[in-house]
Amino acid sequence: MHERALGLLAVRQRSRRELERRLTQAGFPAEEVSEELLRLQAVGLIDDEAFARAVAEHAFGTKKQGRRAVATKLAAAGVAADTSAAVLEELGGGEQGRAEDLAAARAGRMRGVPPDKAFSRLYGVLARRGFAPGVAREAARKALALEAFGD
Repeated sequence: MHERALGLLAVRQRSRRELERRLTQAGFPAEEVSEELLRLQAVGLIDDEAFARAVAEHAFGTKKQGRRAVATKLAAAGVAADTSAAVLEELGGGEQGRAEDLAAARAGRMRGVPPDKAFSRLYGVLARRGFAPGVAREAARKALALEAFGD
């Protein structure tokens, strides 16, 4: 089981809960899985805070996602709510700026599209990336240079 756990960690960093799920699904007894996880945690190979930080940095930086998307991803990985909240608080600043940058990059593709349709599409892109509705709406307005597009 130790080799299996190390193999899973060699592919990518994982949360404690993800590793627990994978080892249990592989048919290892729950007691042994628990002992192995404690052992891996003691030597620093499992660290949910570091995992959450890496996921958030990648999502915010590379994928240009919003806080909601990252929070959902961390919850699905089994990261504790308090750990997730602390990491999002630390790294999640600049949400409006990230949304505006993404909206500006996508707005150029919408030349020739009627303003209401362009707004709707751009808002949808931002919402699917996990930006809050108000943040997405404001970023779409700004990118399309719309003064007071309907709410």
